[in-house]
Amino acid sequence: MQGQTFFVTGATGLLGNNLVRALLSRGATVRALARSRAKAAAQFDDIRDRRLEIVTGDMENVASFARHLEGVDALFHTAAYFRDSYKGGSHWPMLERINVIGTRDLIAAARAAGVRRMVHTSSIALLDGPPGALIDETMLRDTNNADDYYRSKILTDRAVLEALERYPDFHAVMVMPGWMWGPGDAGPTSAGQTALDFLHQRLPGVPPATMSFVDARDVAEAQIAALAKGRRGERYLAAGRCMTLAELFAVLEEETGIKAPTRPLPLPLMYAVAGVQELLARTTGKPALLSWAAVKSLQREAGRTRFNHAKSERELGLTFRPVAETVRDTVAWLRANQMEPA
Repeated sequence: MQGQTFFVTGATGLLGNNLVRALLSRGATVRALARSRAKAAAQFDDIRDRRLEIVTGDMENVASFARHLEGVDALFHTAAYFRDSYKGGSHWPMLERINVIGTRDLIAAARAAGVRRMVHTSSIALLDGPPGALIDETMLRDTNNADDYYRSKILTDRAVLEALERYPDFHAVMVMPGWMWGPGDAGPTSAGQTALDFLHQRLPGVPPATMSFVDARDVAEAQIAALAKGRRGERYLAAGRCMTLAELFAVLEEETGIKAPTRPLPLPLMYAVAGVQELLARTTGKPALLSWAAVKSLQREAGRTRFNHAKSERELGLTFRPVAETVRDTVAWLRANQMEPA
């Protein structure tokens, strides 16, 4: 990758910023798309490297930054609208505009600029199976079993596949992350917020949930490997390890010394709280701390977070670092960046 130039969307996000750093470490030049130059400056304030070029732009208006795609060797698309979609209310117009239409516009602009290689950040949202099943890339979800965010990711993948059918000279690979944790979670994402809530001892109990826990740095490595080794039009899982929230909280307790909550939170109670939060969100205009969509997704996906990484291990050489290391580095970053006092 020495001497090559890459364009990264969503560059200030949890995955995006770790991908930017991984590419720079390999001697590449990176054009990093960010909606806010100030946010980019804060995220990358430790980098003094002229090979990092900040491009200000938004996936709602691809044309505004399309000229920066000229001379790029490959495109890494990590940007997506997702955080607000679980804060109450309906968000389909923005999900469609940014995730689906924005991706179509991005591919068209990249091709017009001469870019012929792309790694797209897909999602485990595309996959489904019975509770307890070991799920692989072939087990695709029906849109009838998808909330609005999941549906937007399904349609976004279809947009990538349609581009491959339309353009025989275009090469795209899709990487499917799980619930990402790690340093650089400035948003924060739901992972970073969970860590902060744990550190502040704001968690009232343990929801009956399972998740596929993965370090964003491991997903970044999977994306780089996918560019070099991935087969055109293929999906590759980088979902991580299946865990219950109780198991994750136990790791957080071990790494921080803070007592983990142990009281189970029954689903009826969570739905009741979500209903009140949705009502408050509509009357105050503030986002719901716990939305109906979030609880419904938690219930629907419980037990459906065991993923088979055989293909990614075989073709990309995928590996995962220990969960404790990821938790430790996440907490250290949050504290170092004054999101949580030491």
